[in-house]
Parts: sequence; C-alpha cells; structure tokens
Amino acid sequence: MWFNIILGIFFIGIGLAVHVFKWYFLISGYNTMPKEKKANVDTAGLGRLMGIYAYINGGVFIFMGVLQALGFKPVQTPAFVFFIISTVYLLVKAQKYDGNIFDQDGKIRKGAGKQLAVPAAITVVTFIFVAVLLFFSSRSTEVSVFEEGIEIHGMYGEVYTWETIESVELKEELPTIEMRTNGSALGSNLKGHFRTRELGSVKLFVDAQEPPFIYLETDGGITIFNLENADETKGIFEEILSRRD
Repeated sequence: MWFNIILGIFFIGIGLAVHVFKWYFLISGYNTMPKEKKANVDTAGLGRLMGIYAYINGGVFIFMGVLQALGFKPVQTPAFVFFIISTVYLLVKAQKYDGNIFDQDGKIRKGAGKQLAVPAAITVVTFIFVAVLLFFSSRSTEVSVFEEGIEIHGMYGEVYTWETIESVELKEELPTIEMRTNGSALGSNLKGHFRTRELGSVKLFVDAQEPPFIYLETDGGITIFNLENADETKGIFEEILSRRD
C-alpha cells in the first residue's frame, strides 16, 4: 500500500519539478548535451510531455495504494503494463522535441536517423517483453509428477523432491494477499512471490477463481497452486498423497 502511494507521490513530484519549476536538468540526456545542442531542444514541450507522463503514472500508483488501503485486492499487472507502455511512448515521443533530430517541419535531419535506433530498439524489446509476460501469466498451471518429486512448470516454476515436502493440504480458500513482491497478477491468475497476512511470504501458481488449492509446504517455504479445474487439482493432490505414502 505505502509503496504505491510513495511511488505515486514521487512521480508527481518529478512531474512538477520538470513541468512547473522547469528543472530541465532532471531530464536524462538533455543535461549532458553541449550548449549548442540544448538550444535546439523544445524544453517547454518536452517538460510538458514529461509532466503529463509523471502525473498520470503517479495518479495510477496512488489509486492502487488507496484501493489496497480500503481492503481491495487490485490487480497490479495492468498498472505495470501501463507504466511500461507509457514509458516507451515517452521515449519515442520525446524525440520530436529534439531539434537536433527533427527540423521545423517534423522531418528527420540528414544523418540523425541513427539517434532513433536506441528508442526504436527499446520499443520493440519492451513490447515483446510485455507480450511474453501476458502470455505466460494467463496460462493455466502445469504440473508433472515423476519418481523424484513434482515439477511446477512455467514462470517461477521449480522442482520439489519428495524428501523436501513436509506437508500437503487441499483447501478451498487462499490466504489474504497483501502485496505482490515478485510475480505477475493478471486478472485472477497469480504467479510468483506474494506476501500474505496469514502465512507471510508464499509462492503462488493459482487461478484465484478456481478452488480448491493445494498447499505444499517444503523446507524452502509454502507454495500454493491449482490446475485448470477442480477435478484436475483434486486428481494431482491425490497423486501427490499416494506418492508420499
């Protein structure tokens, strides 16, 4: 909760500093330009763009923090994706205010195209990263049972050998999730590391809307997972019990 609110206030503060107070030295790249190149940058337009970017993202983070304070469980992934996409948009759009790259008619100056290579590459890599993240975050959990133990596949997955498993339970409810520490939350699909009120730090591989859930306690902590439907989850639970007997 407080992390989102503080981060939001920080973004809004940066936006005010650049947009209102005109602290253009905070703009990465501009502060290292030679004086003759700085003179060709539309600092007012660039400052306004950065201000809008910071205000919107700051507002989103504060909104998420307020929802958490009110007891809601907001999905963090859309906010994270919005932040990435808006950052890419900022990097691309900011080039338009650089008179060293574009002339007054908005055309690329001769020989300046190479300077756009880095923002273009960042854009492509970012969109690929977001697409991959969304794809794997939305997939149902896959589990394999073999002679040595079980394996949870995909992002954050790992192998749990039988000797490391201390207990296994089937429950109808998840613990109260306080925050995502290192993972993805796309709709009801939660994958990765989360902090809970009752159990502390846990690793989740669940569709929160498809109970029951298997609680797997090992010497490394608690992992909670389920499969695509209740029958599959119960089936894998029974198989784990039979292998541990």
